[in-house]
Amino acid sequence: MNHVSATSRGLDPIARAREIGPLIAEAADQIERDQDIPGPLLAKIIEARLPRMLLPRSVGGDEVEPWIYMRAIEELSRHDGSVGWNLFVANSAALIAPFIPLSAAKTIFDDPRGWIAWGPPNQYTLTAVPGGYRVNGQWHFASGSRQATWMGAHGHVIEPDGSRRLNRFGRPTVKTVLFPKHMRTPVQDWDTLGMRGTASEGYRLDDVFVPEEFTGTREDPSLRRDPGPLYAFTMPGLYSVGVAGVAMGIARAMLDEFFELARAKTPRGLTRLADMPVVQSEVAHREAALGSGRAYLTEILRDVWDAADDIAPIDVEARIRVRLGCAQSIKVAIETADYVYKAAGVSAIFKGTPFERRFRDMHTLSQQMQSRDAHFETVGRIMLNGDPDGLFL
Repeated sequence: MNHVSATSRGLDPIARAREIGPLIAEAADQIERDQDIPGPLLAKIIEARLPRMLLPRSVGGDEVEPWIYMRAIEELSRHDGSVGWNLFVANSAALIAPFIPLSAAKTIFDDPRGWIAWGPPNQYTLTAVPGGYRVNGQWHFASGSRQATWMGAHGHVIEPDGSRRLNRFGRPTVKTVLFPKHMRTPVQDWDTLGMRGTASEGYRLDDVFVPEEFTGTREDPSLRRDPGPLYAFTMPGLYSVGVAGVAMGIARAMLDEFFELARAKTPRGLTRLADMPVVQSEVAHREAALGSGRAYLTEILRDVWDAADDIAPIDVEARIRVRLGCAQSIKVAIETADYVYKAAGVSAIFKGTPFERRFRDMHTLSQQMQSRDAHFETVGRIMLNGDPDGLFL
């Protein structure tokens, strides 16, 4: 299909991210310490429209191609992983906009600062009542909640008769409810090894009523309001693209810093790092692996975009290709970070070095579900045996 690209519409979020990169780097220590993005920097990020890359044009978004989005998140993450992470999560949450009534989406995003944060589904449910839902429970891992203006919660729906609402696949539907941030009670539980600046803390809802208008379900791409190839991608697929962008940005920054270190450092009793054949060989392998991971994922995203329908969601074959490309790029990024940390020696262990926080951030990212090695098993199983039960949605 012939789709109008973001660049032909005068959009270049990669350039915008690159422009504010030095400001992010300058604020990185403060972001980790305060677990928040300073107001002036946040204003620059919003002015650059970086939380709106995946938002539909119908509500003031930019609807950029996934590979452009990935590179913008990578560029942000080179300067600070937490900022890159929160921007990828903000964009992922904006993908709910095509699945809710246009009036509700405009209420949220007509505000230039409109930003949604939420945590993943858990054991808590949403109770259907006339006109909407009553919500009680506690959710966690709400990255970017300190920058958000609205928040969301996901859960199975309990009907008035006590039964669980089913989707068209015959499984309990996962409904998303959206509400102004002031309606939640924060649970400040984000004391982690890395990605501290994301403030991915919890929140509690106590008998909050959410009108039907401010709800939707992300699980079925065919339900979306806005046409176009971007929304033919599944939300989990685009979520994994964001994680890949963060991982590659952190790894890219660590490898670049190692080049500088290797040219300057001579370990005691040895020759300069840059003159050691083993180091020369390994950095070449790492450079090739990181670039190959990005190029492979970019090729997949372009291919899937070009073949995507304006209405129908991408098929299982396309979905597993996106998953495989993301899993591979995340894997090589983690391996690159591990190599750099080890090769840098004691130069990497002190706080304030170019390696220490990035290593912690990468190994916090590596524990997130998008980084699981099990994705390779899932993709391989479907490649060999198909998906007869329709589990890979």
